[in-house]
Amino acid sequence: MVRTARLIIHADDVGMCHGANRAFVELSRLGVITSGSVMVPCPWFPEIAEIAAGDPTLDVGVHLTLTSEHRHYRWGPVSGATRSSGLVDDHGYLWPDVSSVRRHAHPEAVETELRAQIDRALDAGIDVTHLDAHMGAALAPEWCDRYLRLGLDYRVPVLIAATLTAYGPNGHLVDVGDDGFSPFVDSARAAGFPVVDRVIETDFTRRADRPQDYRVVLGGITEGHVFCAFHPCAPGPGEVEVIEPDQCHVRLDEYSAFRDPAWAQWLDLQPFILEGFRTVRDAWRSTRS
Repeated sequence: MVRTARLIIHADDVGMCHGANRAFVELSRLGVITSGSVMVPCPWFPEIAEIAAGDPTLDVGVHLTLTSEHRHYRWGPVSGATRSSGLVDDHGYLWPDVSSVRRHAHPEAVETELRAQIDRALDAGIDVTHLDAHMGAALAPEWCDRYLRLGLDYRVPVLIAATLTAYGPNGHLVDVGDDGFSPFVDSARAAGFPVVDRVIETDFTRRADRPQDYRVVLGGITEGHVFCAFHPCAPGPGEVEVIEPDQCHVRLDEYSAFRDPAWAQWLDLQPFILEGFRTVRDAWRSTRS
């Protein structure tokens, strides 16, 4: 079989909770998740940082985080930013939605926070393979140029799609279209960053009584470079079931589907090459040496 498509099957939100960490590690070792990214401000970051530092086979990037979207499970900036930075709400937590971040945050404070998150990951011993954006917030036009600069400064590729329309989590970037996004894509290409053709995201609108068939989601991919932003999470009392009661079934179902041996067998028969971001990073670095 000639395989021309390249596929990164990625676990977002690692570090958000213990179940997300468990799922990422287990599915990575099964070979059905090829990379993941950690939310450094979250309470369970130290656990995954310790695991990743001791297991160089894990492909771990930084899920740059500017929002804290859960009602009763919140986190604040790691840079120690105060309200004057515009990064936090009245209670000292990161804003719950991207629009609020864009409305209040100062670009300089955003860059300081994102650098602090990357530095903390590196200091914890993580071999950071890439940067990507939780809820797409770091891709906002107010500071997307800084997002790209971080990739250059830390010598790691950043996740960016050829168009905003092709970027699955684009619904959080209200009133931003392809025309406004294209200058950043041009800058990314000029920097030699690997611009993916499409980002597929977990369908969080799916009802619990309508299971997702991931063979349908990925089955039509025959060409191009595709990034899958999935969110598997292992079950556990007091975990994601409480943090995200209305949507936890989506994360739990992904974990269950991906750990099924039949899923790995199906992936092996598809016309795409699975790759992680470490491979992408090392190839990109070699072109800039």
